[in-house]
Amino acid sequence: MKEVDKSKIGVIGLKGLPAYGGAAAVGENIIANLANEFDFTIYAVSSHTNLKSGYFRNSFQIVFRKLPFEKINAIFYYLRSALDALLFRKYDLIHLHHRDASFVIPLLKLRYPIIVTTHGMVLTSKWVRYKFLFEFEDRYFLKHANFITTVSLKDQRIVGKLLPKEKLKYIPNGVNTNIKIETEKKDYISFAAGRMLPDKGCHTFLEALDLLERRENAVIMGDLKQNLIYKKELLRLKEKVGGVRFIGLIKDKRKLFEIIFSSKFFVFPSVNESMSMMLLEVAALKVPIICSDIPENRDVFGDEEVLFFKVNNVKDLSEKIRYASEHPGKMKVFAMNAYQRLQTSYLWSKIAEEYKCVFEKFINGK
Repeated sequence: MKEVDKSKIGVIGLKGLPAYGGAAAVGENIIANLANEFDFTIYAVSSHTNLKSGYFRNSFQIVFRKLPFEKINAIFYYLRSALDALLFRKYDLIHLHHRDASFVIPLLKLRYPIIVTTHGMVLTSKWVRYKFLFEFEDRYFLKHANFITTVSLKDQRIVGKLLPKEKLKYIPNGVNTNIKIETEKKDYISFAAGRMLPDKGCHTFLEALDLLERRENAVIMGDLKQNLIYKKELLRLKEKVGGVRFIGLIKDKRKLFEIIFSSKFFVFPSVNESMSMMLLEVAALKVPIICSDIPENRDVFGDEEVLFFKVNNVKDLSEKIRYASEHPGKMKVFAMNAYQRLQTSYLWSKIAEEYKCVFEKFINGK
């Protein structure tokens, strides 16, 4: 019996697989869980993957060469992906990640239905000076998408003010909970962020450590080159606090998980998030979490699942770190409650089915 051809979906915005950033990890897991249902083609750029064009697992990845001009590399990537999809491919649907790619929606709509997934509607410090451009895109381009999914309730609230509710759906990020790590526990606290920017709150963490009477060791992972002024400030705090190791950006997920798993607990002091993949992944490792009480974090976990501190409050974070160190049994209960929450609300195997329903609605409705 002849196998029925799978519907073809072009994916723009992940920039490269295997993923080491949050949004790319979201897309990678959607694709991995639905590869038997759809034929995915992923558009990538060599700045974000070491692979060449070809099959990555069960999907095809087209890798463009990066430009030497970093500031226009993303624009070039989005435009080239859109033109390739229009002129040389035949898809049933385009899945576009990131609201900053909205300017290519009218172009892609010439041939395809467009599903957009937003990964953060509030700008980080890196992008806030370009706020007027993002607002222009939101006003004039985002509305042309056939449908928009948001990974956070915060994004849903913001996009809901711009577009009709029938064009919008909240689908949270997910996690795989079958992570097996075999390494011994050690006496340090962990912190990790892909891009080490002020929004991630590393300075708050270091200042909180400095207030402790009993000194704690800490391992900090992340790319310090994103903001050189902030890097200088963090290194100054590191020398003042003592007992802190910066080990850079860890792209190897296995190695990253091993370092986090070995820690006593994980501190997540972000000021601004959408829906953090890191928060879910740490919970999947059954590592206790101390995190800021921003709405984005409270939308994911409750008071019985993580230990919250008041955002930007150095003294409160310091007190919560002291409490966590003195009550490891209570922190273990938090960790197990968070892990159980993942099982009921944030498994990729369940979340991917929600994307499948959205894809099929617009593919079959063409």
